[in-house]
Amino acid sequence: MTMVKRRTLLFTKTIITMARSGETFGKKEKEKKRAKDKQEKAEKMQERKANAKKGKSLDEMMAYLDENGNLSSSPPDPRKKKTFKSEEMQIGVPKHEDVEEEAVRTGVVSFFNDAKGFGFIKDKQTGESVFVHVNQLTERITENDKVNFEVEMGHKGPSAINVKKIV
Repeated sequence: MTMVKRRTLLFTKTIITMARSGETFGKKEKEKKRAKDKQEKAEKMQERKANAKKGKSLDEMMAYLDENGNLSSSPPDPRKKKTFKSEEMQIGVPKHEDVEEEAVRTGVVSFFNDAKGFGFIKDKQTGESVFVHVNQLTERITENDKVNFEVEMGHKGPSAINVKKIV
């Protein structure tokens, strides 16, 4: 029995002595990469210092715009200079001009509710639905009647006024 115990002790000692070092392969590789990057950075800095010109002149630093608005290193030709009158220049978006539409339009009544007193007219010209109220009728209308009407902008959109049935 003593021999078996000795062998186990020797075996455990061997395992203990074969333990890994504190640095792993990944740590060593990262450290090598950092050192390499640091060396490259120092070399680039030395190269910039060697190639740097002391005291660049103003002419070397100037950039010009040519007649097309592109950058160039030479000044523009004064003969190609264009002049503009400030009165003719328009800055911003032009004002919206109201286009007069036909005063009287034609359409077909697509829906009308007598009980509630409103409906909609499908405009033949634009194809949009226009709201109509019973107070704007000159005579009684029903669905699918052809009508003439004028359009007025109401609180919630276009409304038909002066609605007349076409015979």
